Amino acid sequence: MTVSPLAEPRQRLDGQLGTGAIVFMVIAAAAPLTVIGGNVPIAIGSGNGAGAPIGFALAAVILLVFSVGFVTMTPFVKEAGAFFSYVTAGLGSRFGLGSAFTALVAYTAIQVGVYGYMGWAVDDLVTFFGGPSLPWWLYSFATMAIVAVLGYRHIELSAKVLGIALALEILVVVVLDVVIFATGGAEGIALETFDPANVFTGGIGVAVLFALTGFIGFEATAVFRDEARAPERTIPRATYLAVIIIGVFYAISCWALVTGVGASNAVAVAQQTLAGEGNLLLDTTTRYLGPIFRDVVQVLLITSLFACVLSFHNVIARYQFTLANKAVLPARLGRRHATHHSPAFSSIVQTITAAIVLAALALLGLDPLVGVFGSMAGVATVGMVLLMLTTSIAVLVFFARRPGLASGRSVKARVFPILAVIGLASALWLVLSNFTLVTGGSVAVSIVLALIPVAAMAIGIVAGRRFHLDAELVEHPAAPDRTEERATS
Repeated sequence: MTVSPLAEPRQRLDGQLGTGAIVFMVIAAAAPLTVIGGNVPIAIGSGNGAGAPIGFALAAVILLVFSVGFVTMTPFVKEAGAFFSYVTAGLGSRFGLGSAFTALVAYTAIQVGVYGYMGWAVDDLVTFFGGPSLPWWLYSFATMAIVAVLGYRHIELSAKVLGIALALEILVVVVLDVVIFATGGAEGIALETFDPANVFTGGIGVAVLFALTGFIGFEATAVFRDEARAPERTIPRATYLAVIIIGVFYAISCWALVTGVGASNAVAVAQQTLAGEGNLLLDTTTRYLGPIFRDVVQVLLITSLFACVLSFHNVIARYQFTLANKAVLPARLGRRHATHHSPAFSSIVQTITAAIVLAALALLGLDPLVGVFGSMAGVATVGMVLLMLTTSIAVLVFFARRPGLASGRSVKARVFPILAVIGLASALWLVLSNFTLVTGGSVAVSIVLALIPVAAMAIGIVAGRRFHLDAELVEHPAAPDRTEERATS
């Protein structure tokens, strides 16, 4: 592998994204309505039942602990490479390139998985309203074409599209939550959720696992650094807000669904959903809001998936853009569009890559949910937890080698990263020990899928010896100009 020389100096993207716009991008990648409709029934039916909402809360706590070290290091990392840049700054170019390859594999996997889910969801919606049943991949590729157009253009257009879709899906779930709690649910407010006997069961690992999969896309706050307004202040704000909003939304909505069907019936209803004999979210919506809102939720599931896949597309394109400007990938990937100021060529290449992988899976005749979404989500989950674990170690090493930078922030720079390593190592064990539940495949297939991001990390570490990648650092970051960011969206 040879280093491709840059055809021109390091290019940067630009934009005026505020805290609100970046938070929208991150939460959109989490696809909250998709998680409530898909992950929550699994957490309840295969996890710890009525105690599942606490699993989502625990996942949020783990990520908040991780965020402290991540945000503490943010003012010193100038690049928009997210985990790749942080790991390079802390552990060197070999582990940095390993983390970059892992991120590309993880994000490509989850994006392709969501395309599969989208194909299934659109076909389900069309047939529900009496239309013809068509191959799922037709809808997937149609979605990909729209994403390609938006990804090619300026990031602010994508942010507006994501913002509208996200606001609608959150609004309908909040309305459902409020109505359920206001009416008292099927058996009264489900206080059983907080009973330690229901929380700390053998199934809590499953609940935490599927909660973590709902946070994929979390690092996008730092990926959009170049396009952020006053990034030293915007990125930390967006990171904390994204984790808190997603975590609270998941936990309360899960609790609302448990309350809606009754704590004593929650497991049975969730298991019926998993067996394809009902739908926890849609049936509960019909019960409390009526059939019209059920139809609205079905449509918003499509917009949720679209917002998710568009956000992942933007993240991958920017990863490639940063790597190209490091001379790791061809230089053309590191050029921005003269008019749209977007990583346009990188966006095109990303679309082609996703199309090839999706076409291969479609030709294999895989089921869009279990075969495509389940397996790809499994690869992405292992990859993202591995990335966050490596990043926490990098934060520790970064400040250990620069004790002067850790002065006055020892707890944030040392204690919290250690806690994050412990929490994420435990989370990785939970993911791997319950991996067949994520992929829906056999043990052998699940092992192969779990090894894909590990192999990407190893390949990057080996290839990294051919490169000398220095993260762009700011040893003494200036205080941000507080007049630069009046608005947060």
